[in-house]
Amino acid sequence: MELYAAILSIAVALTLGAMSPGPSFILVARTSLAVSRRDGLAAAVGMGVGGVFFSAIALLGLLAILTTVPLLHLALKILGGTYLVHLGYRIWRGARQPLVLENMPLQNHPTQAWRFFVLGLITQVSNPKTAVVYTSVFASLLPGDIPVFLLVLVPIMVFAIETIWYSVVALALSSPLPRAPYLAAKVWIDRTAGTIMSLLGLKLIFEAQQP
Repeated sequence: MELYAAILSIAVALTLGAMSPGPSFILVARTSLAVSRRDGLAAAVGMGVGGVFFSAIALLGLLAILTTVPLLHLALKILGGTYLVHLGYRIWRGARQPLVLENMPLQNHPTQAWRFFVLGLITQVSNPKTAVVYTSVFASLLPGDIPVFLLVLVPIMVFAIETIWYSVVALALSSPLPRAPYLAAKVWIDRTAGTIMSLLGLKLIFEAQQP
């Protein structure tokens, strides 16, 4: 039961992390607005593949650390929880900042979906924040003895979360009807995500200090 709760917590934390505005969000939004919905969706799939890359590295690195020095798990849980609180605060603080899409450059290529898939992949893997978020979440929420099946399940879950979220962004911002309500609700979406992220981090810090 605890393992399933950990998997659910990881899914929630990664979803909130994906929802926080950043280079990946801006790229998908800009592509969907300025180029086409299809190319925005291609960029979304690129984000998902990039997420798999980072999650695999984070999992294997964490597994190696815990195998070598098991006591580090406690320290990693506290550090990971602290970072989640910090990330939640930053999301909350930046909730009122408008999305700036005009300054996001796009490649001057014909609208071929594979080009935007590659652009999405490159944008994701070149963002160090993604690696930090994954490492913090995994270190905080995964058990010390990581089951082998999680090494396969977690990257698949990451791909699904990243791809589905950015596909929602592409679909919403490429259509005028859902675009306005989303932008109008941005402040409350960000504040809700920031609050949940911070509470999750505080919970992890508190639990790590229990005997």
